[in-house]
Amino acid sequence: MSLIRRTALALACASCALSGFAAEQAVEDAELDALLDIGAPGESGSGIRLSGYGELGAAYTYADDERWSRLRARLELVASGGLGERSRWKLSARADADGAFDLEDDYYPSAVRRDQRRDAIVREAWVDFGAGDWEFRFGRQHIIWGEMVGFFFADVVSARDMRDFLLPELEAMRIGQWAARAEYFGGETHFEMIWIPSPSYDDIGKPGSDFYMYPRLPAGARVKEREPSDSLSNSNWGLRVSRLIGGWDMSAFYYRSSDITPTLGLNPATMGLELTHERIRQIGGTFSKDLGSFVLKGEAVHTSGRSLNTFLEGGRIGLEKTDMLDYAFGVDVPYQDVWRFNLQYFARWLDRHDERMGLDREERGVTFQVVREIGSAVELELLAAASLNRSDYMLRPKVSWKFAPEWRATAGMDIFHGPQEGMFGRFDERDRVYMEVRRWF
Repeated sequence: MSLIRRTALALACASCALSGFAAEQAVEDAELDALLDIGAPGESGSGIRLSGYGELGAAYTYADDERWSRLRARLELVASGGLGERSRWKLSARADADGAFDLEDDYYPSAVRRDQRRDAIVREAWVDFGAGDWEFRFGRQHIIWGEMVGFFFADVVSARDMRDFLLPELEAMRIGQWAARAEYFGGETHFEMIWIPSPSYDDIGKPGSDFYMYPRLPAGARVKEREPSDSLSNSNWGLRVSRLIGGWDMSAFYYRSSDITPTLGLNPATMGLELTHERIRQIGGTFSKDLGSFVLKGEAVHTSGRSLNTFLEGGRIGLEKTDMLDYAFGVDVPYQDVWRFNLQYFARWLDRHDERMGLDREERGVTFQVVREIGSAVELELLAAASLNRSDYMLRPKVSWKFAPEWRATAGMDIFHGPQEGMFGRFDERDRVYMEVRRWF
């Protein structure tokens, strides 16, 4: 069977699986509408608004073992409406079916195929209402505290789907939290309180997947994940205040949580590999300032309670607890309404450093992004990121074409280079080309 025909069959299978999910989702939406008893729009402006998108995407990894690494059909459905004056609701769900893990079953371990062949998630499910200067939101929601390009620094609340590293759009990577949120808006001050009784955590996939965050583990290695129990002592909570001061948009926050990023270690009872979520404290802040010809912005977060891996003799894995400071600052520069430039510097400083971590005390890096618009339909982009401690980097050129108001086609490359211990070099054999076609409705 030809490669083209095999690819077409895999995409067709993915589309069929996704169609089945869409039918199930439609039934669930109808049941939710009946529960909320929301009818046609009335004088209050209530009623149901439906939107979403469908997408077909393919990626071919050409480094190391050549293979299809994505043949995915995706459908995201969004329903929203009003419940009365100053009260709204929203429900969104997404389903994926990926034929690459059937087509390339001789390459990916069975655990990886089960994990990434199909996926369905409720992205948001919330209601909110206002009272005076306060706004309240309850349910599954995205809480965004940072705004740097391409990376999460101060954006510490939402969990993330990390199975494709940092390659997808950040908005698509976020995993909502079931949270209660209260916000106060008074003049130039914004105050926010959140409580997350049952947290969500990063999805990092399984050993042997293309972008597993612990690449030293062999494909097919058995790793269990132990999430904290849903007790009040393990719930997450945080406070954030922001204010406009002399044209500077500044914020500060405190967040107490079970770490959304898992820590790999050995379970002393079973001596097996285990992912755990440590209790951590994070204090941070952000700033941005429009300086006319460019925008200056930055973020910093101090984390205590987190452990990093140490690599011992005999291939054993240890843990060393250390405070750390992550910070970044950068500039956004528009030019002649068709060019956009972004330059960022980022770093992580470790309070307690051990050479067995395989890291320097201060890990530093830079990113550069340039976007060129050609008319209203075509956009060219290059994103480059590099470590300043070692010669590893990531290059991401792409072109987007909006060939109709509801349609967009994107094609690009993801290129990695460097030593295995590098942030980007660990994926040196994952270079790929990709294409996506999306339709909004």
